[in-house]
Amino acid sequence: MHTTLISPQQTSEFFKNSEVLPLVILDTRFSLAEPERGRRAFAEAHLPGAQYAHLDQDLSGPVISGVTGRHPLPDIAVFAEKLGQWGVTDGVQVVAYDDAGGAIAARLWWLLRWLGHDAVAVLDGGWQAWVAGQYPVSSEKCSAKPKIFKPRPRPEMLVDASQILAMRNEERLLDSRSPDRFRGENETLDPVGGHIPGAATAFFGDTATPAGTSRSPEELRSYFQAILGSARPENAIFYCGSGVTACRNILAMEHAGLTGAKLYAGSWSEWITDAGRPVVCPGATHF
Repeated sequence: MHTTLISPQQTSEFFKNSEVLPLVILDTRFSLAEPERGRRAFAEAHLPGAQYAHLDQDLSGPVISGVTGRHPLPDIAVFAEKLGQWGVTDGVQVVAYDDAGGAIAARLWWLLRWLGHDAVAVLDGGWQAWVAGQYPVSSEKCSAKPKIFKPRPRPEMLVDASQILAMRNEERLLDSRSPDRFRGENETLDPVGGHIPGAATAFFGDTATPAGTSRSPEELRSYFQAILGSARPENAIFYCGSGVTACRNILAMEHAGLTGAKLYAGSWSEWITDAGRPVVCPGATHF
């Protein structure tokens, strides 16, 4: 069972041994700037047997203006039914991939773990690594035999805005966005720039090598321990713009053996819907 990252070679081996451990492959390619780009790319070519999971439509719930962030968590019952349609159930290994360094695939990875399914891994290096390795691709539209997915939610993996406001001294809040957005610069996605008071920057992109694959567990452990300081891994709380790329950091923490980090799923885009919540950014204005 693979529970964090899986290499293209290991994934390829699963095709030969799928009778031992059934495999479901989910393509999560997505572009914030062009939401249907990933679906078009999937139609052109994807891993054999893969099905497509859309960030907005499948991996998120409805956005409520002025209340939620840009990618609220999906309703558990609705998402569980979707997982069953994809063929996910107990005893099935799930492999998720994207073309964004695992930033979107990690959201699916986190959702499955949140609902009690640990046999899920992100393809290390994503679509680019698969193609570079000259592994087979397909344009065939695939569907799975529907299964029953029984969610077993783990609420301890989540925190909400009220818990952020009431943070204790031993907890460490980490912002997964790029450093410029953390500083309130070049903010093009949300109407307010800046960060949550007390947060430290931990850009999710720093967990990858220049080639787009994950840094080693040893490198990741050293990187996160330097940011965490005296805080324990289980007291780390990650957020980002909308609760997506923060999952990539949590995946990297788990891969490094630093377990138990939590997600503020609403993240920055939810935080700023309430003008009473403090922000750190000179001249920040709520819209």
